[in-house]
Amino acid sequence: MKFTIEQIKAEHQKVKSGADFPKYIQAIKSLGVSDYTVSVADGNTQYFDTENETAQSGRKYDPFTISENLNLEQFKTRLKLHQQGGTDYITFCSDCAENGVEGWRMDLNEMTCTYFDRQGNEILVEQIPD
Repeated sequence: MKFTIEQIKAEHQKVKSGADFPKYIQAIKSLGVSDYTVSVADGNTQYFDTENETAQSGRKYDPFTISENLNLEQFKTRLKLHQQGGTDYITFCSDCAENGVEGWRMDLNEMTCTYFDRQGNEILVEQIPD
């Protein structure tokens, strides 16, 4: 394992809003993270390196209930607000839950973020800005 959860947490502390996100991605990529998956329900994040070794953050907040009804248009509106620095991380996670988004996968090689619903269906793929 090339990185530790402590190193990742230290980088995440520097993120104040979605606007800081690209710098965070570059920082953890340089630590050796190749991709990671976030569970919106409790914030647990599973990080993978290029050898497919993993580390998990564990629960980050009191659990949210993920809505069974996907509201993609409302989610896109809230996502854009978050990316512009309009909401903090916990608010964004709450918005995901309310709109039926189970989580997301970040691919740091392809530089994509893929959001998925409760059934694991991909609902939105975005390029990560550099």
